[in-house]
Amino acid sequence: MPRGVLRSAPQGLTAAPAAGARADFAARQSVARTARLALARSWGLARAPLVAPAPPAKKPVIKPRKGFEVGDQAELGLPPVFTTVPTKDKVVFLTIDDGSNKDPEFLKMMSELHIPYTAFLTDQEIQDDYGYFKKAERLGVTLNNHTLTHPYLPGLSYAEQKHEICGMQKIMKKHYGKAPQMMRPPFGNYNEDTLKAAKSCGIKYAPIWNAEVFVDKLDYREEDRDIHPGDIILTHFRGRDEWKGTMPDMVRKFMKYVTDKGYAVARLEDYL
Repeated sequence: MPRGVLRSAPQGLTAAPAAGARADFAARQSVARTARLALARSWGLARAPLVAPAPPAKKPVIKPRKGFEVGDQAELGLPPVFTTVPTKDKVVFLTIDDGSNKDPEFLKMMSELHIPYTAFLTDQEIQDDYGYFKKAERLGVTLNNHTLTHPYLPGLSYAEQKHEICGMQKIMKKHYGKAPQMMRPPFGNYNEDTLKAAKSCGIKYAPIWNAEVFVDKLDYREEDRDIHPGDIILTHFRGRDEWKGTMPDMVRKFMKYVTDKGYAVARLEDYL
C-alpha cells in the first residue's frame, strides 16, 4: 500500500461504535425521563410536564386581537393588546399577576420542574419584599409591569395613567436593573391613553389573557371553553388566605390540565 494511504476499517468495526453511541444516548434519555417523572411525582404530579419546542427562529407578528384595538392604534404604533400568540406549536404561556403571595415553595417547584412563567408585578403588592422577585428573576423569570397600585386605568386621566405605568417602570429598573417591555393593564381594562402612556416609557406589548387558572377551576374567554395553541393563561400570586389552596396547588391543577391535553408551557418572551 502506498505511504500516506489509510486502509478502511472493516465495516463491522465502524458500525459498532455508532450503534454503541446510539444505545448510550437512548439509555441516558431513558434515565433522564425516569428522573424527570420521579421529580414530577415528588411535587404531586402524575406525569412530567411536556417539554416545549425550541423557540421559533422567526418570531410571529403580534397584532391586536380583533376588536381590542383603540382609535389610532396603527397610526400611532401603540402596543398591541392580545390574548393569544399566533403559533402552531402546541404551547401555552403562563403569566402571573400582582405579587401579593410570596411562597418560597412555589419558586422551588417551578425551578425544579423547569416550568416557565412571566410575572406582571404591582408595586403596592411587592414593596414589602422586592427580594422575592429578585430570586425569581435569577431563576429565569421575566418581570413585567402591572402598574403601581392596580387601578382601573380608563377612569384616570392620561397624566395619572402615565404616573401609574411609567412610575412602575422606574421601580422595576431600580430594583431589577431594567425597565420591562410588557405591561398588563389591571383587570384587562384600558383605553387609548393607556397605550399611549405605556408607549411613552418603553412598553412594546400589552398582553392580557385567554383563560384564567385558579386553585380549583379554570375560566375561559372563548365560547368553546378550551385552550388553544399560543393561548396566554392568567393566574395570580395567591395563597390560602384568598384561595382554597396554595400556589403549588394551583400549579398542580394547571399542569395536570395542560399536560393531559398535550400542551407544553413555553416562555412568552421566546415568541416576541
